[in-house]
Amino acid sequence: MKLKLEIQIALTLALLTQVPATVAADPPAAPPRLFREAPQIAKVEVAPILAAAYTGKRVVAVGDFGIVILSDDGKIFRQAKTVPTRSVLTSVFFIDAEHGWAVGHDGTVIATSDAGETWQVLRVESGKDRVLLSVWFENAQHGFAVGQFGLVLETADGGKTWNERRLLEGDAGDKHLLQIVPAGAGLVLMVAEAGAILRSEDSGKSWQLVQTDNRGSFWTGLALNDGTLLVAGMRGHIYRSTDRGLTWKEVPSTTLQSLTGLVQNKDGTVRVAGLSGTVLSSKDQGQTYTASVLPERNNLTAIVNGPAGELLFSLGGLVKTPRGG
Repeated sequence: MKLKLEIQIALTLALLTQVPATVAADPPAAPPRLFREAPQIAKVEVAPILAAAYTGKRVVAVGDFGIVILSDDGKIFRQAKTVPTRSVLTSVFFIDAEHGWAVGHDGTVIATSDAGETWQVLRVESGKDRVLLSVWFENAQHGFAVGQFGLVLETADGGKTWNERRLLEGDAGDKHLLQIVPAGAGLVLMVAEAGAILRSEDSGKSWQLVQTDNRGSFWTGLALNDGTLLVAGMRGHIYRSTDRGLTWKEVPSTTLQSLTGLVQNKDGTVRVAGLSGTVLSSKDQGQTYTASVLPERNNLTAIVNGPAGELLFSLGGLVKTPRGG
């Protein structure tokens, strides 16, 4: 049962990786069909959250039933005004303070041009059971959404239209793609199942497979402020690269709990969130870690730095931490 839970959590991962702000075009109007609005909930702090982003203006968190919650101060949250989907949302990404995209189940892609207050449906495949797990945009027009069984969608017009791509031939092209990790200067990674990492040095035009010695799936990744790359995932595995992702070495994480999110604070401290309330800290660019466990042992799904400090989320909502955020 624990493995089944881990697989479910793996399909929920997302975290914000900042890229230089670019003014994006307003998203197009939703296709001419009716969509069910996300349900309104009485207490947004307990909404089931799967991914979160800090836009520089506010925290935007997304989750089950198409729920989107917002906070301008990192303390008080409210629900977005309009979200025309009830699909599970698994990933959210903002290119600047106003313009963002979220993806999820049913091949759903939604977009906002007002910092998450209102959203429009760009794409949906109801009934096809195809799950998107991560979204990232290089600029206002070019972006990727990826997911199960090697599903890769690419857009060159801000999300108005999407084309499917196969990045690699053979079995490598069918791996679950769990998170897109931009690393700057054209370098982009996609972390995948069975210890695989897809790597592009030209912003996604071409890709190569880097196979690590990890047998488990990588769920999350992050480029640090000095160019170091980290990826993490099942059973506490953390791998580190200092050569732009060409080679990887496992580093001790001090935990066997699966890891779901990475963030780097302004002081350089790396923080890692995981299952059963696991939170890791590193003060040496991800080479060594100390571990702590939240008293409630929440299964953490997202970690983000907001205007008031660190925020942790779970399938039970916003997590109050002893550190006080």
